[in-house]
Amino acid sequence: MLKFLLCFYAILFFSFGYSQELFETELDSISSEHDASEFIQRHKSLDGKLITFNKEKHNTNLARDLFSLGNGAKKVYKTDIDKTHYKLIDRSNIPYHRVSYIFLDGTKKSVEDISILQQSIISKHKRGVPFKVLAKQYSMDHNANRGGDLGWFTKGDMVPEFEEQVLNPSHHVDDIFTVDLPSRQWYYVILKTHDTKMIEEIKVLKVTEPISK
Repeated sequence: MLKFLLCFYAILFFSFGYSQELFETELDSISSEHDASEFIQRHKSLDGKLITFNKEKHNTNLARDLFSLGNGAKKVYKTDIDKTHYKLIDRSNIPYHRVSYIFLDGTKKSVEDISILQQSIISKHKRGVPFKVLAKQYSMDHNANRGGDLGWFTKGDMVPEFEEQVLNPSHHVDDIFTVDLPSRQWYYVILKTHDTKMIEEIKVLKVTEPISK
């Protein structure tokens, strides 16, 4: 009986070690987002995810560790119950933009009243009233609490009609202008606050596997 148990545990240990080696080999072979997506589909039990980290937006110890990796490199974090692998798949520099805005709701005000209010806001800002003060006073959405700051965004983050007008290359830093989207009943006063900035992003495959007891 003892001999049987020893043999059984030896086979179990060998099988686990072999499967772990195969897992590591397969993980090492991933070199593209397509490879990563296929790996996630093959190993659904591992809760794999492709995550984008942005150097401007993600200021955590984990993000800093991952940005320090080279392409294809891995970082592993262990707990008592699982082991999480982060594999850097790709890195790139993406153009980002930043503006502040005041939103005026066309469902609550007439187009005529909005037009008058837009010009009044622009006039007040040009006379020296800070845009964030005007945003807190007039903007009709939650971003008023941030003084209208939209934060860094890239093409594709916003609705196309908004981006087309806001990202017009004729606009320069400190320009203030209106953007109207009548089909959506959205109306804005926009202040361009920053030049376009290239921000590094990385694509990372995250895979969590349980630790066998």
